[in-house]
Amino acid sequence: MASSSNTQLDDGIGNNDELTPLQKHVMFFDINKDGIIYPWETYQGFRKLGRDVFRSLLAAFLIHVVTSGKTRPGKWPSPLFPIVIKNIKFGKHGSDSDAYDSEGRFVPEKFEEIFKKYAHQNSESLTSDEVDELLKKNREPKDYFGWLNAMTDWRILFDVGKNKDGILTKEAVRDVYDGSLFEQKAREVAAAKKSKVN
Repeated sequence: MASSSNTQLDDGIGNNDELTPLQKHVMFFDINKDGIIYPWETYQGFRKLGRDVFRSLLAAFLIHVVTSGKTRPGKWPSPLFPIVIKNIKFGKHGSDSDAYDSEGRFVPEKFEEIFKKYAHQNSESLTSDEVDELLKKNREPKDYFGWLNAMTDWRILFDVGKNKDGILTKEAVRDVYDGSLFEQKAREVAAAKKSKVN
């Protein structure tokens, strides 16, 4: 697959079609920009975000074991566990906030609903306890797999996106839905490492 500098994929999406927000959300982890994310790219992405080796390995393992097969419909399982970005919409799981629809488009109403329902202390942010409440209330009956996926997604988001006060701002959550939070955090981590060297 080829990728142009304006974040468009040429294979399977069309030369001039825009990426969906869900595709943009995962593009950060496509290190070589070929439209396929491998576990080692996810690991590298989490390291760029400042996550330690263990958490980066664990995240890469969990994400790829769960998502790879869903993004490769009709194909035999691959021992390399690739995630095909053009098919990332098939990786959506139950018990989530539904801020992405079934096509991977962002649903502003569902995003706003997150904060209307769960942002009790401050309407513009979520605490760790409020994220836990969101996870519990979004659980679909007997959807244990979805529960685990939603918990993993939101815990990673909280870990990566929380500010210095330990809260997750509405802006950070919005930015994670289109992937821009990852680029921003990677720049912050790289700048912090550079300042330590100097």
